[in-house]
Amino acid sequence: MLKRFVAGLGIGLAAGYFLGPTLKCEKISPEKALKEVKKAVSRTYAISGSWIHMIPETIKRKNISYTVYRGGLSTTTEEGTIQYEFLVDTKSGTLLDLQES
Repeated sequence: MLKRFVAGLGIGLAAGYFLGPTLKCEKISPEKALKEVKKAVSRTYAISGSWIHMIPETIKRKNISYTVYRGGLSTTTEEGTIQYEFLVDTKSGTLLDLQES
């Protein structure tokens, strides 16, 4: 009985040691989030500039809370430069909103 307990404890500690960093890292970095947004948007628009807030914020959409990074993009068209603002999910890097500003 004591051997099983010690073995279980050892396995639990080892799993915690190796999985701990993965479980703690729930958010992607703002830089990675911006990269994901630019990758998604560049399929449609020619991006000439971009920025992102480094501090996440919480928003509520349809009674669901999201932790997001807020940022913006500039695109160049024949008519000139167009500015867009976006919200990107901090956990998945999914673009939640993109609106012309």
